[in-house]
Amino acid sequence: MTFSELITFCNPVSVIGQGPNEIGMLCQDSRKITPGDTFIAIRGISSDGHKYIKKAVKNGATVIICEEKTTDLENVVQIIVKNTRSLIGPLAQKMAGNPGDELTIIGITGTNGKTTVATLIWQVLTDLGQPASLLGTVEKRFNRTQSADSALTTADPIEIAGDMKKMVQMGSKFLVMEVSSHALAQQRTNGIPFYVAVFTNLSHDHLDYHKTEKHYAKSKKKLFDSLDATGWAITNVDDPYGEWITKDTAAKVIGLSFEKHNTVQADIVKSDASGTQIDIEDLQLKTSLIGKFNAYNAVQAVLALTALGFDGSHIAESFQRCTGAPGRMERVNESPEPVGEPIVVVDYAHTPDALENVSQTLASLKQEGQKLTILFGCGGDRDKSKRPKMAAIAEKYGDRVIVTSDNPRSEDPEAIIKDILAGFKDLSAIHHNSSRKEAIEQAILEAGDNDIVLIAGKGHETYQEINGERSHFDDREEAREALKKRASSKTAGGD
Repeated sequence: MTFSELITFCNPVSVIGQGPNEIGMLCQDSRKITPGDTFIAIRGISSDGHKYIKKAVKNGATVIICEEKTTDLENVVQIIVKNTRSLIGPLAQKMAGNPGDELTIIGITGTNGKTTVATLIWQVLTDLGQPASLLGTVEKRFNRTQSADSALTTADPIEIAGDMKKMVQMGSKFLVMEVSSHALAQQRTNGIPFYVAVFTNLSHDHLDYHKTEKHYAKSKKKLFDSLDATGWAITNVDDPYGEWITKDTAAKVIGLSFEKHNTVQADIVKSDASGTQIDIEDLQLKTSLIGKFNAYNAVQAVLALTALGFDGSHIAESFQRCTGAPGRMERVNESPEPVGEPIVVVDYAHTPDALENVSQTLASLKQEGQKLTILFGCGGDRDKSKRPKMAAIAEKYGDRVIVTSDNPRSEDPEAIIKDILAGFKDLSAIHHNSSRKEAIEQAILEAGDNDIVLIAGKGHETYQEINGERSHFDDREEAREALKKRASSKTAGGD
């Protein structure tokens, strides 16, 4: 991009200084600036990029895009604009060559289910031979060939644009993308031309940031308000926000319901530990995913795929080969039908609604004599109001409950556990241990041979964050080690 093209695109209030002929890389982190780069100053929640303009210049920035003039700057041009936050997304896309124009983009938002819906859509597209990429909570997938861990559900606009450019270069035609409420509130997805948007549900979460549920809902609604008349909006109308969230969209709306009959009607025909069978009007869908909440996820993935133009029968055939997202209701036992050990399930459920969904599902699958152990914790430096709520849910569905640490971050793990314990009616049957490793081992070693053990909260995560430091920790690995220890002790004991 030339300097004159940049000026035209930014539509600035004023320009101070003479710019270079060619514009370097766009960057919003002064620490990552290299000589010739363009620094854009973003006002954040806890910091203001304008405070780091001089550091960016010291590191070699030759162009500064900002909202106010900085004095005492030499050999640098300042482009003053009204709002850098609303500009950064479209500008990042423009400087990356507008990769969104080469991709059909599907965005999924909602409190729970985003990762599962996104993963299912990506898995079906890939199974159907389509070159598709994925951006989400768990990972980034560049077609079938490359993957990388994700730091955030939805990255910053510059990183997203760079990833999209790479996807186009690798031949992708589709991009399936999780879209968080934070990203929508912070305008991180501005400039991305979504073709299909999916709303899963909305429940109590992230109120430490959004403050009210209404503001939280309005953030998610922005995705649907951004669609044009050629696009599609897929929504769960059984959710209280499902119809409201699409009421102002210009896109064509498809509503999903298991309860109403004025939209796409779906019915669960069969649901057990082996999977779920769903009738979506005249289409029969079989999936290995279990539970009603996963039925919603599966049907929304199907509706998004049909909106893209794929044949329902081909989608249904591919679905039988799809496993869903790692760490979402994931069985860790090596055998599909464990004998002599409990069934151990790892799930990312870290909100009251998610914990209720997965706990209720597993409780409903219990056979005679089976008991359900629920192990969970709550993250530090996050919404404290959900801690006693999650305790009440675990007590409601669990025959046995173990409270432990999640990611305590900068908080005292024992203080977090104390907040959780306040939500139980009867503490006599509640165990707690701040060591997550020891708690997982206890849950598995003390469970009956045919019991169900739910390890909730971290799912796919492969780390635990304590005092600002992340160390390797994977619930699935810990559970498998505990199962091995259990098997060894039984063998040694002559069982």
